[in-house]
Amino acid sequence: MILNPSFSRRSFLSLLGAGAASTLAGCASSVPRPLATTVAFRPEPIEGPSSELDVMYGSIVDGGFVIPAIPYRQINPRYYRQQVVDPTGERPGTVVVDTASRFLYLIEPGGTAMRYGVGIGREGFAWQGEGVIQWRQRWPKWTPPDEMVARQPELTKYSAKNGGMPPGLLNPLGARALYIFKNGQDTLYRLHGSPEWNSIGKAVSSGCVRLMNQDIIDLYDRVPEKARIVVWQ
Repeated sequence: MILNPSFSRRSFLSLLGAGAASTLAGCASSVPRPLATTVAFRPEPIEGPSSELDVMYGSIVDGGFVIPAIPYRQINPRYYRQQVVDPTGERPGTVVVDTASRFLYLIEPGGTAMRYGVGIGREGFAWQGEGVIQWRQRWPKWTPPDEMVARQPELTKYSAKNGGMPPGLLNPLGARALYIFKNGQDTLYRLHGSPEWNSIGKAVSSGCVRLMNQDIIDLYDRVPEKARIVVWQ
C-alpha cells in the first residue's frame, strides 16, 4: 500500500437539471432513521496520535449543514479513505466499484488509486457493468421511485408527486450524489453519501453505493466530469 507523505502508516491514511436528477434516485434501505449506536466490528483501540483521522472524519460545515464527526474507531480500518497501489489496471480518472470487497477506487496517474470503503446494494438490487457519471449534485433532494414507494408505502410523503425529501443530514443521499448513466439512459444507480456510517462495508442499500459523507465530499472534489465508472460483482 502507498500512502500520501502526510499520512501515517499506523493510521492507514489517506446537464439536464438537478431537479430532474433528484426525481430518479431510489438509493435508501428504508425510511431515514436515527443512527445506530453499536456495530458488529470491534477493532482494537488506535494507539497514539490520530490527528490525520480526526481531521479526515471530523465534523465539518458544508452547504450550511454541520456534518457530525464519524466515530471512526468503530469502523474497520480497511474502510478508511487511503491511497493504494492501483489493483484495477484502469486508466486514470476511472471509478471502479469492487462490490465483493466493499471498495471504491478512483484511479490516479502513476499507478495509484484513492480507495474508499462503501456500502452496497442488497442481493437482488445490485447493478453491474460500465457507465458514465453523467450528473453530479451537492446536497441532493431524495425522491424514491414509484416501485420503492409501492414496496414501502410509508415513503409516500417523499414521492415525486409530493416533492421528494429536501436535502439535509438525514437525507439518504447525503451530502453529494453522482448519477450513473449507460448508453445515454439513467441506470437509477448512484454513488452517494450517507448519514449511516455504520453501514459501510455491508450490503444494505437498495442498489446504490454509499460512502461516508466526508468521503463522498472528497470523491466529488476529485472525480473528473463525465468520468467512466466500472462496477464489479
